[in-house]
Amino acid sequence: MEYLASLLDDAGIVYQAPVGGHGVFVDAKSMFPHIPYNEYPAQALAIELYKEAGIRTCDIGSYMLGNDPDTGKQLKSVFEFTRFAIPRRVYTQAHFDIMAEALIAIKKRADKVRGYKIVWEPPVLRHFQAQLEPLR
Repeated sequence: MEYLASLLDDAGIVYQAPVGGHGVFVDAKSMFPHIPYNEYPAQALAIELYKEAGIRTCDIGSYMLGNDPDTGKQLKSVFEFTRFAIPRRVYTQAHFDIMAEALIAIKKRADKVRGYKIVWEPPVLRHFQAQLEPLR
């Protein structure tokens, strides 16, 4: 984790520090300050990582937090993290290099990345099944 963190430090990519033994939480709000919480910056980064390098991550932010049960309005998370779950003794240094390279490539075009809107969501656990469309 410290190796990956050092690559992110060198590239100026913000993450929750210190990194843990099981994952790295990249600060998507910092990377995409132009994407408001209700357009899901952490989910946008997760999607960009998949498109860039086939890396599967997940949103730990407003998208996962969901809607207020009383008002139905989107809740605003304090953090907009994209989580890299790192299984022990599985990834090599090359895997971490690919993760960092993908993040660096996305950071270079961050101002062009747009948020998303939900076009369908189930009543519970939307982050597993909701359908999204990119905003233009």
